[in-house]
Amino acid sequence: MTQFLCCAHLPTTPAKILDETESLNMQSSMSRLTTPLVRDNGRLRPASWDEALDRAADGFRSAKSAYGGRSFGLFSCSKTTNEMNFMAQKFARAVMSSNNVDSCNRT
Repeated sequence: MTQFLCCAHLPTTPAKILDETESLNMQSSMSRLTTPLVRDNGRLRPASWDEALDRAADGFRSAKSAYGGRSFGLFSCSKTTNEMNFMAQKFARAVMSSNNVDSCNRT
């Protein structure tokens, strides 16, 4: 990875890569989101999982169509299974047409 881009102009939480402790603390937090949120007219609202996943798929599809597969990158984790890493790289390459796949395995 040569560059990490954050969409600072979007009204979202700043991008951050979490370490193990922060991630585990978030999983058990009482304030953790349990329902997906989607943005309508600049405001977040609860949505069904089907609607949230459809919106995510539409976003991937429109980004790929507008900017091509090279605009997509995927970072995977060495702490997951080999099968999960395989599926992540397969998704990036076969679905998003991107070779921009990296993980902490090589560090």
